This record gives sequence, structure tokens and C-alpha cells, in this order.
Amino acid sequence: MREFKDNLAKGGRLIEIERSVSSKYEVASICAEFERKGNKMPFFFHSVDGTHKVIMNVVGGREILAELLGTLSAELTPFMAKIPEGGDSEDSKVEIVEDSPTKEVISEPDLSEMPILTYFRGDGGAYITGGVVVAELDGVRNASIHRLMVLDDTRLAARLVPPRHLYKMHREAIERGEELKVGIAIGIDPLVLLAASTRVPPGKEFNYASTLKRGPIELFKLDNGVAIPHAEFALEGFIGETRAKEGPFLDITGTYDRIREEPVITLTRMYHRKDPIYHAILPSGGEHKLLMGLPYEPLIFRVVERVAHVKNVFLTEGGCCYLHAVVQIKKEEEGEAKNAIIAAFAAHPSLKLVVVVDTDIDIFEPNEVEYAIATRVRWNEDVVFISGAKGSSLDPSAKNGLTTKLGIDATKELREENKYERVVT
Repeated sequence: MREFKDNLAKGGRLIEIERSVSSKYEVASICAEFERKGNKMPFFFHSVDGTHKVIMNVVGGREILAELLGTLSAELTPFMAKIPEGGDSEDSKVEIVEDSPTKEVISEPDLSEMPILTYFRGDGGAYITGGVVVAELDGVRNASIHRLMVLDDTRLAARLVPPRHLYKMHREAIERGEELKVGIAIGIDPLVLLAASTRVPPGKEFNYASTLKRGPIELFKLDNGVAIPHAEFALEGFIGETRAKEGPFLDITGTYDRIREEPVITLTRMYHRKDPIYHAILPSGGEHKLLMGLPYEPLIFRVVERVAHVKNVFLTEGGCCYLHAVVQIKKEEEGEAKNAIIAAFAAHPSLKLVVVVDTDIDIFEPNEVEYAIATRVRWNEDVVFISGAKGSSLDPSAKNGLTTKLGIDATKELREENKYERVVT
């Protein structure tokens, strides 16, 4: 993270705020205002609450992520779709090392010593949003991002979503009468952050990160035995049976998620680098949406690839980078677009809308997609409705978790392409 930040600064691609700002509302307000103006550059705050350094919007744009991966922004999804999601490649290597710069300062846990942000006035409290939670059970090491609400100086309420891996690991530990030991890494390599956000087979997040980086990923062990990546901050603790109210929290739709009873992480130790840089993710901001949505694009690509000649996939910004998808195919037979719609919904069950377009449509340009809908869709033939389907818990229009899904075949008729030819001046 630190090397990445320094490279951004050298290239003039880092917005630096040098004046002193407050961790309560002010940092979030500044970032939100910049994002409203279309900025996707990372932010670095030199003086939060007088003494702390905070970085935000680290991977807030596809361009930065594409650069890190060595590809083009428009080719990001096809590129990632070719990477083995299980990290099963010659490049995949995870190494346990003895020491880490994260251990430069070790102390008893005290969350009040960290610049944990309170983002909006309706929030349930201050939240850690950029922390990767690492847990180990039965030889399987899981890494995932969870929102963590501060309860007091040594406890956090963690939103664990069923039936994802950490949720199942915690449930299994509790059923055995055990506590689940965890480590929380904050301020890590951006590609490791992406890997922790990606749905991969159990225990393969760091292998996947190694494949993304084309090099080994180093982990070091905390005192409780959990191995985590090098970070600016690290928190050690356990998740037991205790639960507490978590929320409200602003999610990717820009609306508040409800209050729930969630498991409590009790901290036992705190580690950090000298002069550490705290990484925070703005709720419903560009980085939040990118890390939540982008990992589903290669997943959709691979599933659609089984039924059609897929060229690209994009989860649109207007659809919160999560609920609406545009799928680009090279149609070879009629009916393939509808199969692509069904495959996309199966790959990402939270989708509400899938639009399938031809290769001449720029899927990143909303006007192009709308043009395809306007000129290539017969509503009585080219629309797929699926009512009463399970949708996203983040969708405020869902009722009891159910929604209606819509698929639109906006492709040209085969052997009638001349009717759709656009004149270019």
C-alpha cells in the first residue's frame, strides 16, 4: 500500500489534503464532494484528527486497477476471466515469513488510537471499512472484507453475510464450542485487496492474489497464529458467541442497510507500522462499488462463455456496479442472447437487469446501450421476465428478498444486419 501510494504521488495522481480534518464526517464529506465532480483519483489526508494519515479511493477507478494488472481498462474483464480463480497456476505462491514491518509497534488493543471514520450522520457508529478479515479453521485460510462497527475500544460488530465463507467458518466454530481466531489487515497491497473481495474457492484468496501479482504473497503470523498479509495496521482477536446491534450503514445503493444482530470481534492485540497510513473505503463510493461489483464481471463472463461467444461484461455505474449488467456477445445463432441472459442471472443472483448487445456497441457508454435497446428490441419477443426471484438484500425495492428480474436481448437479427447498419460520417 505504501509503495503504491508513493508511486501515485510521484506521478501526480494523488489528491493530497494537508490541512487538519476531522475523522467524524469531514473526511467523508471531502471525498464525496470530489466524487460527485467525477474524480476517481485516490485521496491522501496528511492530518486527520491532528496526527493520523488516511488514504481513500485507492482503487476507485478501473484505469488504476487495469494498470496494476498490466492490461487496458476496456479489457479488464476478459483479462481477469482468463485468470484461474483458484489460483492454480505456476505464478501462485504463498509464503509464510517470520517478520513484517506491520510489527514495528505492538500494543494492547485500543481502537481510539486509530483514525476510524464516521461517514454519515445516520450511521450506527464509526466503521472500519477497508479491513480484510483473515480466519483459519481446519487448515483453510479465508480472507474477506467486512464492515466492522466500533462498539468500544476493544470490540467490533462484524457484518457476516450468509452463506459466505467467514459466516460458515464462524458457525462451524461455534457449533464445536470454539471461538474463531481472526486477524484484520488494514492498508494492504491493492491487488491483495481485490483478491479478498473476489469469490474464489475456500482458502484460495491469497493464491489468487499471487496469480494477479505474478509473484509470491508474503504472510506473517500474529500471536494468535493467524497469518495475514503485510499491512499498515493489524488487529488480532476472536469471534465468539456474543452478538450486538450493527448498523445502520450506507451501502452501495446509497441507501441505509438495516440494523441487525451480528457477531462481535473481541480484540486481543494491535500492531502497526511506524507512522502508519490508515485505509478507509467511502460507503457507496467508487472504491466500494468497484470492489463489490468488478469481481462478478469475470465470473459472469466465464458462465456466459458456456452458452455464447462472449466478448465483454460490465456492471454499470447507474446500476450501482452490482444490480445491472451489460453483456457483449458475438451472436452466431438466434436464441443465444436469451441463454446469455439466463447464464448471467445464474452467475450473479443479485442482478436485476441484464442487457445483451452486439460487438459494435460500446458497453461502457450508456447512450450506446440505450441506442441498442431503442433500435434492436421488439418488446413482445426480446424481453425475459423472471418474477418472484431472489434478489439482493441491498435492493430497497425487494420485498421479503424477492424481486422481478428483467433481461433484454438488444442484439441485431442475424442475416438482417443491413437493416441495422449505422452510417458513420
